[in-house]
Parts: sequence; structure tokens; C-alpha cells
Amino acid sequence: MIRCTLSSILVHDQQVAEDFYVGKLGFRKEKDFPAGGARWLTVKAPDGSGAEILLEPSGFDFSVAWQKQLYDRGIPLTMLACDDIDAEHARLAGLGVTFRSGPTKGDGFSNAIFEDTCGNLIMLTQAH
Repeated sequence: MIRCTLSSILVHDQQVAEDFYVGKLGFRKEKDFPAGGARWLTVKAPDGSGAEILLEPSGFDFSVAWQKQLYDRGIPLTMLACDDIDAEHARLAGLGVTFRSGPTKGDGFSNAIFEDTCGNLIMLTQAH
């Protein structure tokens, strides 16, 4: 069986990303050590489930351009799941997180899209 153990999210500033993903979203810092001119900085869900997320500097021109194109077109870079999207939306909005769309119900799921302060849109989803 193959499974995902690590996924990357491009970020403009790793400290800003750590502050947001740990301080606002509630992830826990998993790894943090020097890697080249940056940090190998990963976070994970507080209960230990799911893959680690590498908060990876968008240091190449092509990655900066790709990230900006997604953001400018309103396309989320990735998707994160939760158990109660209405509660998470209210909690995050109360912490000042900017949402592009509130929870909208689809067939078997609900989604919301927020800005991560690091140049990305992230889709938050809940399966029903």
C-alpha cells in the first residue's frame, strides 16, 4: 500500500507560515532544522493524523509565478479536511483569517476557501 507521508505548501516566509499554520490553524510543529539557506519546517495535525506538511520556501522564480497565478485566479493550492466546517469557519474567522468563500454545501461535502497569509488559497472541506 502506498500512502502520502509528506506534502509541500509553498510559502513566501517560513516564520509567517509557522505562525499561521501553528498559531491559527492549530497544527503542531513536527520538524525544524536548517536546510540550505532555509529551514526544513514541517507541521502536522495535532492528533498526529495525516501527512506532514512541509512549509517550503517558494524560492524559485517559476514557483513564485505559479503560486501567484493560482492565487490571482482564486484556485486553492491544496485542501485540508476538518470534522465540523461551520465551527472551524467561525473559529478561524474569529482569529482574523480571511475567507474568500464561506462554507458552501455540495453533494456529500462542504467547502470554504481561506487565505493563508503566505501567498496561498487553501480549501477547507468536510465530508458529510
